[in-house]
Amino acid sequence: MAAAALTREGGEDAFRRLFRFYRQRDASDLRGVVDFSAPGGQVFRSQLSISSVSDQDAYRAGLRPVSQWKAYGLSGYPGFIFIPNPFLPGCQRHWVKQCLKLYPEKPNVCNLDLHMAPEKTTDLWGQSKEQLRRKGSSKWEPRSLLEKLRWVTLGYHYNWDTKKYSANHHTPFPSDLAFLSEQVAAACGFRGFQAQAGILNYYHFDSSLGIHVDESELDHSRPLLSFSFGQSSIFLLGGLKREEAPTAMFMHSGDIMVMSGFSRLLYHAVPRVLPNPEGTALPSCLGQALSSDLPAGSVIEQSSEEDWQVCAKYLQSSRINMTIRQVLAEGQKFPEESGTNGKSQAPSEDSHHENCKAKRHKPNTV
Repeated sequence: MAAAALTREGGEDAFRRLFRFYRQRDASDLRGVVDFSAPGGQVFRSQLSISSVSDQDAYRAGLRPVSQWKAYGLSGYPGFIFIPNPFLPGCQRHWVKQCLKLYPEKPNVCNLDLHMAPEKTTDLWGQSKEQLRRKGSSKWEPRSLLEKLRWVTLGYHYNWDTKKYSANHHTPFPSDLAFLSEQVAAACGFRGFQAQAGILNYYHFDSSLGIHVDESELDHSRPLLSFSFGQSSIFLLGGLKREEAPTAMFMHSGDIMVMSGFSRLLYHAVPRVLPNPEGTALPSCLGQALSSDLPAGSVIEQSSEEDWQVCAKYLQSSRINMTIRQVLAEGQKFPEESGTNGKSQAPSEDSHHENCKAKRHKPNTV
């Protein structure tokens, strides 16, 4: 059945029907997927708060001036903002390198911590870079530790068992990522946003993200920010109930999504990762080198050619997504906890994300 017919049906768990449709490897009917590079139909231009972010601060975060961004909304989804790649040439490379080389380091938490001794997960990059650089196209080659990475948590570490954050399990949030998030949030009208928790998801072509709502943060008045790098994906944005059929949209490298207001607590999912639409190993925006004259105070760092070769090899079959959240309102504290040790537990290998209420699709096993 075509996606359009499934969208019209509604009824019990309409979301899951669309999820399964797009999850199929042979689902070639992608005509109903919203493409923000050629907006039309239910897509409309959104206004940004240009004066809230100086050009200098945008440059420091690796972004074009906000006046040069394009931003879109979707009819029926107030508070949803889609920003097609606003990054300056070469700057996406910084965030990819951070997600692969720096952010998985201790004291941050990753899925491999469940299966391996602490000393085995202290330097995933160092243990993986040569293996990744030499990697060919055979599916039978052993996977490096970086290729077994499924998620990393930052700041307030999400407890996958209790679906809560805790004051007892917190590590410093990366300052560069906090600065990027603050500028994007301010441009979307949310000045004073504090990046307090991050969940990084690492996808391969056989990966998916189950149907869920991000509701564990104590302050829902602040937006959820989502940054994507590497290969493309289909993102499904639904309603407050799973009986509402979702809207499908493409997410490409560099794209940013902001879920706020009414859209902050909507069901969403990623049923499928797709090769980038240009038909090349990597999207062209990742082939651009970083300018040598970075502004004073830039959080962007030059990547060595050696490091980028490792990142590029990884991204040929992968997508990285960073979701950044403000957990607490200004002055808010966590409620008293009883009977918990605050340690972050993780989902089993067949559950790629928190709050997944759909049937889980099993990613590569570690």
